[in-house]
Amino acid sequence: MNLIDIGINFTHDSFDHDRTAVLERATAAGVARFIITGTDVAGSRDALRMAKHDAAFFCTAGVHPHHASTLDDAGIAALRELLQDNKVVAVGECGLDFFRNFSPREAQLRAFEMQLDLAAATGKPLFLHQRDAHAELMQRLNARRSEFSGGVVHCFTDGPAELADVLAAGFHVGITGWLCDERRGQALREAVRDLPPDRFMVETDAPYLLPRDLPRADLKAAGRRNEPRFLPHIVEKLAELMGREPAEIARHSTENAVRLFGLGRP
Repeated sequence: MNLIDIGINFTHDSFDHDRTAVLERATAAGVARFIITGTDVAGSRDALRMAKHDAAFFCTAGVHPHHASTLDDAGIAALRELLQDNKVVAVGECGLDFFRNFSPREAQLRAFEMQLDLAAATGKPLFLHQRDAHAELMQRLNARRSEFSGGVVHCFTDGPAELADVLAAGFHVGITGWLCDERRGQALREAVRDLPPDRFMVETDAPYLLPRDLPRADLKAAGRRNEPRFLPHIVEKLAELMGREPAEIARHSTENAVRLFGLGRP
């Protein structure tokens, strides 16, 4: 399928013992390239270090809203330096999370605006996180939309109305195994039926969001850890819901990622 996993937390310690095997399984499944997610300054440095060792890797640099309280001027300077590297293809993971509120909302809003400044200054797209904060996120993005080259709302989990807002603002959505969860994913399943083919990408968000409807043998082998070899399963579910062929969904996802993140052809 020549897929690109646009969001994998590959610096996570659950991969420490078998990263090579994980990549071998992913390659065998048709996943050719990977964007490693940076979620704080130290993690973004680690992601870039990893990306530099393999032509199939790229990464993002940013501070997740959970860590917003830690972002200061020194952190912004460090992110700005990381974003100069061609292997760093987006600003983020950044955004707002009013579900957990691990950082106070005011700290989240401040950190988000600081990272919007970075995206405006560098010309790199945004890799966005949003949970229970759709209206606030869209208000701030729309207020400054002309400053950004674009972006993706990573791990989009909302319904048709929220999708319409994201598309109207000119952003893409990242589709994960949330789509495969019959308990929580119904709104998303309804939304993707009208998803334009040029506005989505697929991702695992591994090691999180293991698709709930994998075959029993795969679930047993995986334990609770997601990995990029399951990306084609997400493609197949998305194709089913959109009434298209998996190969077509895979092609659109890869083309959209190449275009948004400036990856070039393999």
